Amino acid sequence: MTTAEAYKNAKSLLQKAQSPYGFLAAINDVANYKRIWARDGVICGLAALLDGDKDLVNTMKATLEALAVHQHELGNIPSNVDVKTGEVSFGGLAGRVDTLAWFVIGVCQYAHFTDNHGFFKQHKSAVYKCLGLMQAWEFNNGDLMYVPRSGNWADEYPTEGFILYDQLLRLWAIRCVLHFEKDEKLQAKHDLILKKIEKNYKKREAAENVYHPNAYTKLKDYDYWVASLEPAGYQTQFDAFANSLVLMLNVGNEIDNQKLLKYCHNLKNTLPLKSLPAFWPVITDKDKDWDLLINNCKYEFRNYPYQFHNGGTWPMVNGFYGIGLCLQDQNKEAKTVLEQINALNTKADWGFYENFDSQTEAPNGVKYCTWSAAATMMLNQFLNGKRWIGLKKL
Repeated sequence: MTTAEAYKNAKSLLQKAQSPYGFLAAINDVANYKRIWARDGVICGLAALLDGDKDLVNTMKATLEALAVHQHELGNIPSNVDVKTGEVSFGGLAGRVDTLAWFVIGVCQYAHFTDNHGFFKQHKSAVYKCLGLMQAWEFNNGDLMYVPRSGNWADEYPTEGFILYDQLLRLWAIRCVLHFEKDEKLQAKHDLILKKIEKNYKKREAAENVYHPNAYTKLKDYDYWVASLEPAGYQTQFDAFANSLVLMLNVGNEIDNQKLLKYCHNLKNTLPLKSLPAFWPVITDKDKDWDLLINNCKYEFRNYPYQFHNGGTWPMVNGFYGIGLCLQDQNKEAKTVLEQINALNTKADWGFYENFDSQTEAPNGVKYCTWSAAATMMLNQFLNGKRWIGLKKL
């Protein structure tokens, strides 16, 4: 299977997942996946914009408009929308926080790639509602958003509090807006958020003015950026999506980057799939977080060790990791990541599953998942030199 054939299969799935209202999360009618999702839809749209296919780009626009129409009066962006029944969900056991940033990123990327600045102006009010609500979710005006457990893409994993992934997405969203708007107040907020991230999620020699001094004294010097901080202390798991965003957004310094690149390379090569797990290490029934994990599901427990968020391997996450590698001038390694993503999908007969068991290598989750296909397209286009806006430090 060549890279071109893999790309063709991935794009074909996105084409099949098109609806008049946007991208569906999957083409199979499973649970609520045949809906317009903020996170999945925008990620598919980001792949579409890099590809440039007119129909796919128009579906990205439809996705954003469906989300905008159903934005809550306070600014919340739906987790998903059933456009046939009109049912709108803002989350399951907790509301979703990351949908706001994904929406803002999507609006800005669409406006940029289509050279349609009027689209940004049309949705500027909705965008600033999102920015305002994200600031309100700081709760203490401390520059970091507080995210409830189950409040983002890892909706059945027990991280909570000042989750790194959400802070980074917010940072990217603000950079995207600043691409269109000269906003000194927003620029200052960006700088404060970046400073808080760089100071608090890795151990530093100079530790003055950290967010949680008591917890910080107990934080070890990890080669990666830890997953979250909460009032009870740090959650020190490796979060592959968050650390991929660190590489993408060029957070930290050169020493941080080199340590992180080495850690990721070594971790993925210790596992049978030669790909990064979503979170690491896995949580087992011997760990203190096991009860939090098994109770954090609305219907069916799926986070067995090495599966789903609990150490499972997601092509989507590895796609963003590969993009991070490209932005760190590691194209050779990024190409290897793309080849491995394609190998996973080939082995699964192009089912584009949500994730794979990192131990048994068996496919898991929903089949024909569009953001799994988007990973192949996005990374391929980045290797070809395409870039989104908002990735560089301001």
